[in-house]
Amino acid sequence: MPSTLGVILGNRDFFPDALISEARQQLTTLFSQLDVTPIWLTQGQTKLGDVQGWLDAVKCGELFRAHRSEIEGILVCLPNFGDEKALSDAIRLSELNVPILVQACPDDLDAFGLERRRDAFCGKISACNNLRQYGYKYTLTRDHTVAINSDRFREDLTNFLATCRVVRGLRRVRLGAVGARPNAFNTTRFSEKLFEAAGISVNTIDLSEVFGSAQRIADADTRVKQRIEQIRSYADASKAPTESLVKMAKFALVVDDWMQELGLTATAIQCWSSMQKNFGVNVCTIMSMMSEQMLPSACEVDIAGVVSMYALQLASKKPSALVDWNNNYGNDPDKCVLFHCGNWAKDFLPDIRIGTAPILGTVLGEQNTVGALEGRTPAGPLTFGRVSTDDLQGKIRAYVGNGLFTDDPLDTFGTRAVAHVPKLQKLMHVICKNGFEHHAAMNGSHCAEPVAEALGTYMGWDVYHHHAEV
Repeated sequence: MPSTLGVILGNRDFFPDALISEARQQLTTLFSQLDVTPIWLTQGQTKLGDVQGWLDAVKCGELFRAHRSEIEGILVCLPNFGDEKALSDAIRLSELNVPILVQACPDDLDAFGLERRRDAFCGKISACNNLRQYGYKYTLTRDHTVAINSDRFREDLTNFLATCRVVRGLRRVRLGAVGARPNAFNTTRFSEKLFEAAGISVNTIDLSEVFGSAQRIADADTRVKQRIEQIRSYADASKAPTESLVKMAKFALVVDDWMQELGLTATAIQCWSSMQKNFGVNVCTIMSMMSEQMLPSACEVDIAGVVSMYALQLASKKPSALVDWNNNYGNDPDKCVLFHCGNWAKDFLPDIRIGTAPILGTVLGEQNTVGALEGRTPAGPLTFGRVSTDDLQGKIRAYVGNGLFTDDPLDTFGTRAVAHVPKLQKLMHVICKNGFEHHAAMNGSHCAEPVAEALGTYMGWDVYHHHAEV
């Protein structure tokens, strides 16, 4: 999907016009490469399609306001010092509440004459000062000045686009809670009201409604047969009895219909123990299929967990999974085992197959746990994170960081991975000291930086960014 940015070319009339024209050309090339649609003034609407002075700010504000449903973020580009008041006025008049990236072009040591002088180094400070006065939150490039056509800025803009996706997605997401949380799991408690205040809506359905609706669907229903074929083509189902596949298919159909009726994007499901006692299967495979389709689904009615999954998915455009920080890995202080019994998306499991959940099976009967997945995540990039509502403090907190999946030996069952996280022991101290849950979201990417920026700067949550600390 293409991204849409509102773009402001800041200008001051005593700097050379060529700098503005060059910046527009360079940005046009970059936007084409990154599939970005710019909403910006053109030459004729203002002198150079730039913004300097009140009248230009009015035109820019009107343009942005006309496209407010499309614009995901604003790029403030300073080819020279710029008019810091005009750009802030333009944003105010746009009535937009989106992330803002401030970029300034560098001067060249051999171009300090009047023909090429920029002074954007100084102008960026003034621009940020005004944005702060106007009450706007904004993002900075990693370097104070950075050339538009550099790899460094390309990475900055790519991260900013990810931040925009996270903010836009979280502020309007609708989630589904399927069943009550397992009674033993106080760890999956959350504040629905704190999430609602952040734009995250939660809708509920009782498992009895799901089971009842599923039982009213005939085994010979065409949709049931089609869903069974989808399950078999998704994962190795050779060890799954047809009776179990029928139940899984019916459950999937009921949840799909409910999600479509209410416009839901993600779910958190009571995956035990009523599921096994009263329905006779694990629905891990169904949850995995939803996550693979970018409709993330979390275990144990962990709504905060699925928020975490969705945030990483929005940033990376890849599926996420919910995991337990489960085991130490021998004596290596920077490695651990990630585990669930398990519902990870196929993206994590090249050897995916449908099996049972041996741990749950010891008390619920292993024949009632068909539908759990087996598989091992191979070496690759890892981003981990967790969102949590701190009800005692009345705020939302989170942590996020980068690591690696490894191919170190691991002899166990379920969906599993070995993770390497620099200074893992420090991270575990942060998690335990701050009362975070044992669940975390994981993603096969490195996207911690834009997620931390989205959650901290724009959502206003307290964020511990582990990657920035190590």
